[in-house]
Amino acid sequence: QVQLVESGGGLVQAGGSLRLSCAASGSIASINVMGWYRQAPGKQRDLVAAFTIGGSTNYADSVKGRFTISRDNPKNTVYLQMNSLKPEDSAVYYCNLRSYGSYVRDYWGQGTQVTVSS
Repeated sequence: QVQLVESGGGLVQAGGSLRLSCAASGSIASINVMGWYRQAPGKQRDLVAAFTIGGSTNYADSVKGRFTISRDNPKNTVYLQMNSLKPEDSAVYYCNLRSYGSYVRDYWGQGTQVTVSS
C-alpha cells in the first residue's frame, strides 16, 4: 500500500500564493509519477499539474505560468507552488501517485482545501 499525505492548503486572498506538499510512503514502485488534481463543488476532478514518466511536466491551461510542480525524489515528495491565485482556483486539491508495477494503479491523498477570496 501507498500512503499520500498532503499539506499546505488554506485560505488566501486573490493574488496570493500557497505551496502544497505531498509526501508518499509505503510500497512505492520504482516507476511512478506524481501529480496534483483538483475538484470544485459539483465539478469533476481535473488535472492541475503532473510529471510524466519521461520526466516532463503537464499543466492545465488555466494554471500555466502561475503554478509550478516540483519534486524531491529522495523524499518521495511532490510540491505545487501556486502564485497569482484566483477565486476560480478554489477547490479541494488531491495528490496523485500513479504506480507502474505489475499493473498500473492510482493512489490518492485525502485532499486539502484551497480557498481564494476575492
